[in-house]
Amino acid sequence: MLQETSAAERAPRVEAAWGRVILRRLNRLEYENTIRDLLAIQVDLQELLPLDSPADGFDNVGRALHVSSFLMERYLDAADKALDRAIANAPRPKLVQQRYSLQDTHTVKAAEENVFRKADDGSLTLFSSSPWQAVTLSPFYPRDRGKYRFRISAAGVQSGERPVTFRVEAGPMLMGTKNHLIDYFDAAAQPAVVEFVDELESRSTIRVLPLGLESAQVVHKVGADKYQGAGLAVQWIEVEGPLHDTWPPESHRRIFGDLPQAKAPNHLDDNRLEVVSKQPLVDARRILLNFARRALRRKVSEADVQPFVDLVESRLAADYSFEQAVRVGLNGVLVSPDFLFLREQPGRLDDFALASRLSYFLWSSMPDEELLQLAAAGKLNQPQALREQVERLLQSPKSATFIENFLGQWLALRDIDFTEPDRLLYPEYDDPLRTAMLREAHLFFGELLKNDLSLTNIVAADFSFLNERLAKHYNIPGVTGHALRKTPLPPGSHRGGLMTMASVLKVTANGTTTSPVVRGAWVLSRIMGEPPEPPPAGVPAIEPDIRGATTMRDQLAKHRRIESCASCHTQIDPPGFALENFDVIGGWRENYRSLGKGEPATVEGKKMYYLNGPRVDAADELADGRKFANIDEFKALLLADKDQLARALTVKLVTYATGGGPRPADRPEIEAIIGKIRDKNYGLRTLIHEIVQSKLFVHK
Repeated sequence: MLQETSAAERAPRVEAAWGRVILRRLNRLEYENTIRDLLAIQVDLQELLPLDSPADGFDNVGRALHVSSFLMERYLDAADKALDRAIANAPRPKLVQQRYSLQDTHTVKAAEENVFRKADDGSLTLFSSSPWQAVTLSPFYPRDRGKYRFRISAAGVQSGERPVTFRVEAGPMLMGTKNHLIDYFDAAAQPAVVEFVDELESRSTIRVLPLGLESAQVVHKVGADKYQGAGLAVQWIEVEGPLHDTWPPESHRRIFGDLPQAKAPNHLDDNRLEVVSKQPLVDARRILLNFARRALRRKVSEADVQPFVDLVESRLAADYSFEQAVRVGLNGVLVSPDFLFLREQPGRLDDFALASRLSYFLWSSMPDEELLQLAAAGKLNQPQALREQVERLLQSPKSATFIENFLGQWLALRDIDFTEPDRLLYPEYDDPLRTAMLREAHLFFGELLKNDLSLTNIVAADFSFLNERLAKHYNIPGVTGHALRKTPLPPGSHRGGLMTMASVLKVTANGTTTSPVVRGAWVLSRIMGEPPEPPPAGVPAIEPDIRGATTMRDQLAKHRRIESCASCHTQIDPPGFALENFDVIGGWRENYRSLGKGEPATVEGKKMYYLNGPRVDAADELADGRKFANIDEFKALLLADKDQLARALTVKLVTYATGGGPRPADRPEIEAIIGKIRDKNYGLRTLIHEIVQSKLFVHK
C-alpha cells in the first residue's frame, strides 16, 4: 500500500521540477510598457485588456494571471492597435507652429464681457475658478495625432506676492470624452513661460483653469474691469507639432528599417503609403529576426522565426501586399507564448531570464539593449554586473514606474478614487489635494530610494514632500506654490512616514467615516507584516454612526464581547485606533465630524454644514500589553522592532520582484537579507540590491 505524502514533503519535489515561481504572463501594465519600449510608441492598451487578478497583494503574481480565449482575442486587438500606431502610412504631417490668444476662443467669445478682462495686447485675465469658466484653446484642434510642445505665458494679477496656480488638461474636451491632467503650474506676478510636451490624439486640445479664485457669480456682479481680486493673466499660448525627429518615425523604422514606401494600390485614400520590397521573403525574414530578438527578449534562431515567416509566405501567396503580410507575422510574434510569458526554467535563471526579471522588477517593462547585450555575452549573472545594472535602472526615469506601481499595490494607492468623500462632511477635498496626496507618497519613497535612507522612515520621518495645498491640509505653515518640495516637519505635526500621509489615510477609509478595523488590518498586513485572520462566517460588519450618537470605540467594545471576535480584535483594533485622529481625507481632528449631534463647526470664520461630534480617543493597548496614547507613541512602539519592519517590506518586495511570495522554507534567505541591511542602517536602496543578489531573485 502506497503511503500518502504531505504537502510539506511534496513541496521540495515540486519546486525542483517547476521552481518556486509559477510561470507568469505579462500583466496589463507590463504589456503596455513592453509594447511602448518595443515599438517606441505611446498608446493606451490597458483599456483593451481585462483586469488582472491579484494574489499575495500584487497583480504580477503567476498563480493569479490566468489565460482565456477571450484574453487572447483582446491581445490580438491590442497588437493590431499597436501596429496601427507604429507603422506610418502617410506622408509626414505638416508642422504647426503658431501663437494663440485666449481672447479668440469659443468660451471667451460666448461669455459676457464682465466675466473676463481683455487687454489690447491680446492677453486675457481669468478671475474665476468655476469649472464652466475654464478656457479651452478651441482655435487649435489638430488633425494629426502626435507629440505637441506647448508654451504658455502667464502671470498672477492682483495677488500680491502669492503665485496663482492653474490647471492644464488635454483631450477632446467634448461631453462624454476622456480628458487627462497635464499638470498644475504656478504663475508669479511677472509673466513667465511654462513649457511641456504632451501626446495628443487627433482633434484634441488643451484647457486652462485657474485655482483658488472666486466664483463666477462674484466676478459677474462686480464686473471684470472693476474686480480687485486675484486673477490669472494669460498673454499667449504657443503650439508646435506634431514633433518628429525623422520621417518615417522611429516606431516605423524599428520594424521596417529603410525599406521604401509607395502609394498603396486600390486604396480610397490617395495619400496612403505602404512599405514595398523587391525581395519579400528575404526582407520579411530579416525583419522578423530583428523584431523577435527584442520582442522575445532572448537570442532567436532561424528556426524560432520560421513559423512567423511561414505566415508571411502564406499571405503573400494569397495576394496580400508585403506590408500586410509582414503585419501578420508581427502579430504572430506579439501573441506568441514567448512574448506574453516570462519564460524561466527551474534552478538558477539564465542571463536572458535574469535580464527580464530585473527589468520587469524596476521598470515594469522589457530589457533594453544594454541588458540584452550583457545577457548575450553571459556577463549579467556576475554580482558586480548585477549591482551596476540595478544602479543604472534605478537612475533611469523609467524607474518612476516601479515607485508608482509598487506603492499603488503595496499601500493600495490605486484605490484613491474608489470612494468620493461626502461633500457635506469634507467640502475641502478637491483634485489639487488628491494629486498632491499621491505625489507626496511617490516623492517620499523616491527620496528614500535615491539616498538609501533607512526604511524606518516609512514609519516615522522628520520630512515629507509638500506644496501649499497639502501643507494647508496638514496645518503646516510657510509653504507656498503648487510645486511639491522636501519640507521639514515641525514638532507636534503628528506627520512623518507613510501611515500618516493623506493618501494612505484616504484609501483606508470610506467616503464618510473611518474604521479602526479597516485601518488596523491595513497596518498589520502592509507595515507590520502580521496580516490578521479573516473574520469568522456569520459575524455582521460594524456600521459607523455618522449621526454622532455613538463612537466607533463604543461599537467595537460591544463587538469584542463576541468570543469568536475578541482574539483577533485585540490585534487589529489598536493600530486602527492609533490613526483615529485622522479623518477620511487625512486631516487631523480632535472631534469626529457629525451630521446629527454636536456643536456647530466653523473653519477660518466660515460656518460649515457639518457639526463637531464626539471627541476622538486614539489611545489603546497592543496585544502584548504595551500602551500608547496617540499616533506618535504608537510609531515609537513600532520602531522598537526594526527587523520586523524590514522583514515585512522585504517579503512585499520579493513578491513583487519575482512574481511569487516567499514560502516558509525561504525564511533563511529573508533573514540573511535583513542581516545584511541591518549593518547598513536598513537602507532602502541597499535592500533592493540585496534582494537582487539573493537566491530568491536569481533562481526560479
